[in-house]
Amino acid sequence: MTSVAHILNSKADNAIQSITPGASVFEALELMASKNIGALLVMEGQEVRGIFTERDYARKIVLKGRLSPQTQVQEVMTSAVMFVTPAQTSDYCMALMTEKHLRHLPVMDEGQLVGLISIGDLVKDIISEQKFIIEQLEGYISGKRG
Repeated sequence: MTSVAHILNSKADNAIQSITPGASVFEALELMASKNIGALLVMEGQEVRGIFTERDYARKIVLKGRLSPQTQVQEVMTSAVMFVTPAQTSDYCMALMTEKHLRHLPVMDEGQLVGLISIGDLVKDIISEQKFIIEQLEGYISGKRG
């Protein structure tokens, strides 16, 4: 099983994208579009205050007829943010994300934000791990041991 630390280390871009609670939803959407991402951590200094996702936009802005330039992120962000640690496994994260219907998990280490993983990061890692196991089994079956 792969650890969250390994997943973070293998990501090509591990930059944490964030926005302040007082920013407009429109500003958040512009940043998300420019970075081609589906979520932003809502930060006040070094403290995580929430997470703003495409789902928040769809359900709390579009469906409620609100205007994104006039709505602050803090009004519609998800405040109850689930976290994981670098030592936790990809299996644990996948189970948590499935159970709680999450697509993004901030990674905290001793109270400090160190990264953000997505469901896509986990799927990529699981596929890579399964490919390695298949190659090892094929080698064992064919008698070629590496």
